[in-house]
Amino acid sequence: MWTPTTRRQHSRAGLRYETDLTDAEWAVIKPLMPRPEPRGRPPVWTTREILNAIFYVLRGGIAWRLIPKDLPPRSTTFGYFSRWRDTGLFGRINHHLVMADRERVGREASPSAAVLDSQTVKTMESGGPRGYDAGKKVKGRKRQALVDTDGRALVLDPQPADVQDRDGAVPVLRLSRRSFPFITKAFADAGYAGDKPASATIIAVEIVRKPPDQVGFAVHPRRWVVERFFAWISRNRRLWKDPEATLASAKAFLYAAAVMILVRRLARST
Repeated sequence: MWTPTTRRQHSRAGLRYETDLTDAEWAVIKPLMPRPEPRGRPPVWTTREILNAIFYVLRGGIAWRLIPKDLPPRSTTFGYFSRWRDTGLFGRINHHLVMADRERVGREASPSAAVLDSQTVKTMESGGPRGYDAGKKVKGRKRQALVDTDGRALVLDPQPADVQDRDGAVPVLRLSRRSFPFITKAFADAGYAGDKPASATIIAVEIVRKPPDQVGFAVHPRRWVVERFFAWISRNRRLWKDPEATLASAKAFLYAAAVMILVRRLARST
């Protein structure tokens, strides 16, 4: 709920663009960014400005060529984005920030329970892997998301929309064992019922079903936090649809959106 206090706390007035990193936010993310190469020509643009440009593209949903003139040019911004995408930088940053934010609120750094769900979105004419989700009647991609019980993104994995949830859950659960090995239980909806998710890892998948007498919309225990996460990242217009030509770029932008949430949260708490 918005109040005068929360509006002041979340206000970004005084910045050049709403997506620019404040000094406090840059202090949070700076130690996690790669250092400039010691050899060769010194970079013209700072890492902070490169991030500002990437976050601008993400939040505004614009094409790379429409980046404003006072931000790094599209060739520089996309070059850095491609390099960081290929090295999985945004995923690693998200991993560190998740642990830091959990410790900030007095929880263990690595979660023991998680919530799993998916979101189907349309793709655009850029091409790339896609499929038809017959259940939601959408041609595009499906975003599998594993979040902790507070809604922090743990594993994000874009897939063609024709991949069934019970099949798409397998790589997500397996990936979680590398970065968050203490997860023992995952809550999910009925789409994840079956032997494949249950036997993919040692994680026990508990199905949270609809009440038999439910009419219309209802908030389901446990599962609502992942729906809230999808609402949070959907504030970024780049994620309203999936315009990326590759799944790697789609994954990088998903993690970048999760990073933006955590960076702002951690910066406000300092």
